[in-house]
Amino acid sequence: MERKKVGILFSGGPAPAANSVLSSLTLSFVNEDIQVIGFMKGFEYLENFNKKDPLSLLQDYHYRTLGLEVTKIRHSSGVYIKTSRANPGKEIKSKEDLKDERKAKPLLNILDALEYLNIEVLFTIGGDDTLKTANYLRLLGFPVIHIPKTIDNDYYGIAWTFGYWSAVDVYRQLLLNLRGDAEATDAYFVVEVMGRKSGWLTYAAGIAGEAVVMLSTEDFEDEDFNIDDVAEKIVEVILEREKEHKFYGVICISEGLADKLPPQFKTKERDRHGNIIYGAAHIGSIIAERISLKYRDRTGKKKKVVARQIGYQTRSAPPISFDIVLGSMLGYGGYILYKKGLFGHMVSVTDNFDIRGIPFEDLITPETLLTKVRLVTKGSDFYNLKEALSYRPFE
Repeated sequence: MERKKVGILFSGGPAPAANSVLSSLTLSFVNEDIQVIGFMKGFEYLENFNKKDPLSLLQDYHYRTLGLEVTKIRHSSGVYIKTSRANPGKEIKSKEDLKDERKAKPLLNILDALEYLNIEVLFTIGGDDTLKTANYLRLLGFPVIHIPKTIDNDYYGIAWTFGYWSAVDVYRQLLLNLRGDAEATDAYFVVEVMGRKSGWLTYAAGIAGEAVVMLSTEDFEDEDFNIDDVAEKIVEVILEREKEHKFYGVICISEGLADKLPPQFKTKERDRHGNIIYGAAHIGSIIAERISLKYRDRTGKKKKVVARQIGYQTRSAPPISFDIVLGSMLGYGGYILYKKGLFGHMVSVTDNFDIRGIPFEDLITPETLLTKVRLVTKGSDFYNLKEALSYRPFE
């Protein structure tokens, strides 16, 4: 009788402590003599599997057997089994689409690959797009357990995602470096911080890095975001600080504000999931330019305002201890849900790191099959903290 096998894949952008998750999840099964297959580069090879072509899924290239060697990777950066942004569910917009063989072909290829390797359960580690794909596979009848991953920390169903605080710590160091440069040169830096839909990173990074202004999507209703008004208000902050002989500062801007830009400023570049490529949107540069123009209009003088994008520097940073423990707990949690038969669940933890499973139905809107997003609630204590520690509330 063939040994039981479970499959693991990591999808989307890297995150600190990714290998902590992989290590503890793998070792939990190895200890039970259950074979663990690590799929390389997320769904990239699986979605292109052809059951008539054995070369489309090769051991040690497209997948590898994971064993005790993962004991040594818990503290390491990067992703041991690599990752990609392959999106096998990009054609799926409704449950009916899952019955369309053309639209569901990449998903059906994945099922064929899992059957070919005799995988009984698939563990997916990734963000909301990965969760959507995991849910599609569940609806197609395959047992899936999901482990949440995003340094944006906007995952519904869990308080902190692994890698978030490590990313915040990297931002803290870089922002303080820029603050020192700004003070020495009487300049301002507008720093674009990662965060597609929420301000968790922008606010925490700004608080830790002593930013004078922190702005994210939660600060504006769609009709309230006017780039000239935003620049004008930031100039007011700069002028107020100059009265105190402070001619410098760092301003944190969430990259997700690019979605609120008027059409003439929006980039047409999209990723495999149809999302704006924020690196091409340059929201920080647009705001920095507007600040310079508004400042000159108000004072007749030139002000050095420099835009900086900081993102990739945070994704594979060495994980801090908290994230190593959290990631390890979530990996172990995947094994616990497996033992309990809680398939179609996401691994989460309580405040005391007790493991709990969240049904996919609680995380995904059934009509649209879209995942729910956890924003920083305006008026919450965390939101009010960033307001209190800004130079002055941004009204």
